[in-house]
Amino acid sequence: MVGREDGSRPADGTDVDGATWARELLDHLRPGGRDLRKVVAWLADAVAGTACLEDGAGNLLAGTRTPLDRQLVADLVTGRIASAAWEDAGRHQRLVRVASTDPGAAAVLAVCRTTPFDRRTSDIVTHTAQVVELLLRARETTAAGRRLARATSDLRLAILQLLMVEDTVSARRVASGLWPGLLDTDSACVYVLEGRAEDRDRIAEECLDATAEHALVVRCPATDEHVIVVTPRDAAGRELRSVIDRRATTFLGGSAPHSLARTATAYGQAVSALAVARFRPDKQAVYAERTHPERLMDPDTLHGWTAQVLRPLDTLAHHTRAELLATTRLGLEFTAVSAAKILGVSRNTVRARMERVEALLSADFTGLTVRAVVHLALNSQVGLADEPRLPAAAAAADARIGDLLAGPALRAWAHDLLGRLDPDARDLRRTLRAWIAAGGNAERAAHALGMHPQTVRDHVRSAEPVLERQLLAAGSDLYEVVLAHLALGDLDPPALHRTEPDHPGSPVHR
Repeated sequence: MVGREDGSRPADGTDVDGATWARELLDHLRPGGRDLRKVVAWLADAVAGTACLEDGAGNLLAGTRTPLDRQLVADLVTGRIASAAWEDAGRHQRLVRVASTDPGAAAVLAVCRTTPFDRRTSDIVTHTAQVVELLLRARETTAAGRRLARATSDLRLAILQLLMVEDTVSARRVASGLWPGLLDTDSACVYVLEGRAEDRDRIAEECLDATAEHALVVRCPATDEHVIVVTPRDAAGRELRSVIDRRATTFLGGSAPHSLARTATAYGQAVSALAVARFRPDKQAVYAERTHPERLMDPDTLHGWTAQVLRPLDTLAHHTRAELLATTRLGLEFTAVSAAKILGVSRNTVRARMERVEALLSADFTGLTVRAVVHLALNSQVGLADEPRLPAAAAAADARIGDLLAGPALRAWAHDLLGRLDPDARDLRRTLRAWIAAGGNAERAAHALGMHPQTVRDHVRSAEPVLERQLLAAGSDLYEVVLAHLALGDLDPPALHRTEPDHPGSPVHR
């Protein structure tokens, strides 16, 4: 690999100080030493001169910038010549073309000395250029791999966002190119894994490995600690549970099976189940494991009431209606910022869509009881498209919210749920009721109760593990607790107005 300096260097490549420059150069190819700047700096020291590495556009990649003949550089970059030597006014230069994985992106390694290049220094330049070429190709390959991984990750997110707005046709079309058959399913489950933010990339990779890429794995755009997995039916549930078993601080929440058009609903269920998983020793929970209020309501009455509440949106174009419903559903589950990140739109767009729904429904989303009732309608609405409209459901179109909440099964469920708070001497139930009535505002609730706002927050937080529901973050958990209060008469039902009153000037409360 080395040559002899004329009359002064041995042929084995050993310098007079006992160091082998070839060995030093090869050391830069070790996993811990692959640094272009260090290689070029080593080259400058080895030849007792200066060295620089430039790309075809003249950008300095490493070393000390040296004046170069631009035409000569152009000839090297285009491949007309492979190397060149140049001398002027006591300056001696060697220029070597460094190839790239992209034929049009070659670089030039230039070395300058005040003394002529001998055989030894020429060999050092030549072999260093080879090492630089290897490092450049490795860096370009790594960068290309990162770009591909980023593009693939962005594509997965785009597919999820299409599913969130019920555009399953486009989602399948996008997925079919890279993952044939991924979304060829009638039903799917959504899982959310939660771990430390710094572990998320590793968790995502483990999910891909565990599911053999037969599931849609997405790094949540709204929460840095979350990984979202959409899997056909429940095929990957066991594999994902093996992922959380490897880490003490990782939790898993899963949804019930839903059609692809209900991905947003399934996602909300998975997040809700995740809140329960944090309190369980096995660190996992599935939404279907507990009873939910809508399952205890008469289905015909529920569907008739839902159709009536959402009827003002029926005049909209199908894609507009679906967009508004999906956005509002997520907006009621999460903050506007989080919903915007999940959907890939701005938070102002989320707010504008929700305000439009508010206006159409004559509803005020600042009230928790209103949000809970509209949330119930939106989540019940996703089932209307899949089920035939029965005569009984049509007859129930005039049902009031009170009719839905009056059933004995629902009241028994509500009594059992809120009754868990009764043993606490702090009267958590009273605090929670006042906090809900105040729209989730601790200050207003504290003023009504005559206590400190922090005490209100502490009481609400203490109720979470008892109820096995997340309350301080708005979402399905909180709305179920609100519905329990409504069913027991602890809170007054909200007034939703329909667009056509029974008689002029007399709107009907829904």
